[in-house]
Amino acid sequence: MKSTVETLSPTRVRLAIEVPFEELKPSLQKAYREIGSQVQVPGFRRGKVPAAVIDQRVGRGAVLNEAVQEAIPQQILAAVREHEVKTLGRPEVEITEFNDGSPLKFTAEVDVRPEITIPDLSTISVTVPAVEVADSDVDEQVKGLRERFATLKTVERAAAEGDYVQLDLKATVDGEEVPGGSATNISHEVGSKQLLPGLDEVLVGMSADEDRTFTTQLVGGDYAGRDAEVHITVRTVKDKQLPEIDDEFAQLASEFDTLEELRGDLQQRLGKVKKVEQIYAARDEALKQLVEAAAIPAPEGIVKEEVEGRKQAMTDQLERIGASLADYLASEDKTEEQIDEELTEAATEGVKIQLLLDTIADAEDVQVSDDEFGHEIVHRAQRAQMQPQQYYDQLVQSGAAAAVFGDVRRGKALASVMEQVTMKDSEGNTLSLDDLRAEGEDEHAGHDH
Repeated sequence: MKSTVETLSPTRVRLAIEVPFEELKPSLQKAYREIGSQVQVPGFRRGKVPAAVIDQRVGRGAVLNEAVQEAIPQQILAAVREHEVKTLGRPEVEITEFNDGSPLKFTAEVDVRPEITIPDLSTISVTVPAVEVADSDVDEQVKGLRERFATLKTVERAAAEGDYVQLDLKATVDGEEVPGGSATNISHEVGSKQLLPGLDEVLVGMSADEDRTFTTQLVGGDYAGRDAEVHITVRTVKDKQLPEIDDEFAQLASEFDTLEELRGDLQQRLGKVKKVEQIYAARDEALKQLVEAAAIPAPEGIVKEEVEGRKQAMTDQLERIGASLADYLASEDKTEEQIDEELTEAATEGVKIQLLLDTIADAEDVQVSDDEFGHEIVHRAQRAQMQPQQYYDQLVQSGAAAAVFGDVRRGKALASVMEQVTMKDSEGNTLSLDDLRAEGEDEHAGHDH
């Protein structure tokens, strides 16, 4: 095999590879064996069909094609090793010349890890706002707690915004009932806009046992975009009654005897949450500075793959809740091009950070122990609600175990970065990873990337 490498950009190369026909013979023999085990020819046992008969039955071209498909990945791997190319992602292959008995000539374009010069980490300094828990933040928490202990009481009056109603509804289009468009005795908060457009406006002023019909445009299902007639009947109107905020409420809603103690506890909890957010903000700012200082280019092919992956995950997530990408775009008032642009921006930043952390991991010879890898597998298995062994087996089968290993290694490199850069708050206090560990957070702080 002969090969040359041409640099197309700092993140992409083209390998030109020529393989003598003689070197393809092992792949050719394998192709004959594979095809021979699949075809049935009268008078020959399966797997014992001679090559000449396979050529006659299947065609020599099909055998050559199978041999070439098998040989190309091996030849690319050999060329990559020879030229010490640090590849990323899948190569794009083009066969430029191949005939029976002649050398195979092809090119493979592939993204590569760019050469990155890491700035001196000790020169990176970030400042983030100091942690501050205002009384209004605690008020918001108390308000949320109060909502959880609200009670509903049936009232003999017309419904107003903020009331809860029990109602029946039935949607029809041109007199035909809409599939899934009927519901009986459902509870709905007036003004929450959780159900059909226009419903809340109709409900205001309605009393128990009253019914009305209104028109709304359906957003999902077979009748999406069509006007539907919706008949509603109110069964009961209930008033939401909130408890008084006093010591009695503190005893009802918590383990504390006084409202003052409850507020103190909420303030402390909020402080811890904000402290974690503060460290993450400092981490993100440090990474942003490092990526800019190192002028890291993002390989286009990898970014494209990442965008496709993120978009697919987004679509899958929407489907799980019975929505589509079109529904999401309508609710967010965005076009698909805008979403693609946002995903590309986020993926580009994510890929640059990965390249930065991989380079730092190499420079600092970061190693991942079996325990650290196992800990990550257990952690991810718990999130996926699976047994660790089952989760690991699936990773191995899908070829994703190396990616998880890479994530753990990058997480350790990130922890190293955070220990070497200077992180302070606006009051001059030094921040460190120890603040995160004190809050019981994951030690390598790498899950967000």
